This record gives sequence, structure tokens and C-alpha cells, in this order.
Amino acid sequence: MTMWVFGYGSLLWNPGFDVAESVRGSLPGWARSFCMRSIHHRGSEAEPGLVLALDAATDAVCDGVALRVAPGTEDGTLAYLRERELISSAYLEKRLQVALSDGRHVEAVTYVIDPDHVQYCGGLPLEEQAQIIAHAHGGRGPNSAYLFNTARHLTKMGVADPDLDWLSRRVAAILA
Repeated sequence: MTMWVFGYGSLLWNPGFDVAESVRGSLPGWARSFCMRSIHHRGSEAEPGLVLALDAATDAVCDGVALRVAPGTEDGTLAYLRERELISSAYLEKRLQVALSDGRHVEAVTYVIDPDHVQYCGGLPLEEQAQIIAHAHGGRGPNSAYLFNTARHLTKMGVADPDLDWLSRRVAAILA
């Protein structure tokens, strides 16, 4: 059975597993935003950072990438993703339908925010997000590096994300 994973944040530039195929894809009904406080990877409990998550939004569409897992590595990949993404249970693992740019539709393992989790922080003003991202640092490095890598990869893919573009410029200015 073919396993797909939908990437919209760090999975774009750091999947961490063997990818057999990578195709741009769209996920209707979900919006990418910095709506999750990071207390492990990009922040700490004392000074949380922010990471991207998918927030349910009826009229939204999130553009990202569908990653087909290398055959024979599905079980190991799922175990790896669960260890990485479910570290604090703020994400929920779902299997959602993704429309691929080549016309196919696939079911993909997708990590979305649990809006009832204590780490959920949807709706923060962009300036507040920028201040948090500019100063937070976690086990995987500076929160700003996460933002810059994600924004750069979305641009390379031709995906417009005005909020991430604004945040990138603002965080760079804060750090300058």
C-alpha cells in the first residue's frame, strides 16, 4: 500500500525519511499558520517559540508538497513521524485527501493542530508572531531558521504565502 505524507512546514525542507516521489499538492479546508507554541523543537517551556500547523478553515486551501514514502519503509517512517510530530500531542494525525498538481488525488498522513490543546495560539497578530520567532530557540535551533527555511522553500515551489513573506522580512529586520 502506498503511503503519502503532506508537508506544509519543515517537512518541505527536512522530511527526515526516504522520499520516493515529491509532488506539489493542495489541501482544501485547512490554513497554514503559526498557531502552535513550540516548547521543544523551536522554543522552550520558559520561552515558547512558534511553529506552523494546519488550522481548520472552511474557505482555505493549503498548498504544500505530497511526499510518497519509499516502498518498504512505511512502518519506520510512520514511527519516525509520530516521534517527531506528536512530541507534545498538540498535533493530531489525520489521513486527508490531497489534490496533486498532476491531477491525482491521494490520501496523505497529515499533522493538524488540536485547537483544544494548551499549545494552540491561533489568531496572534503578525507583529507578535515576529517578536516571538525572532527571539525563541529550541532543541532544533533558532525559531527564525525554521521560518526562513520554510518561506524559502515555499518561494522555490512557487507557493505564495503573504504572511510568511511578511514575517520573514520583519524577523530579519528585528535580528539585524
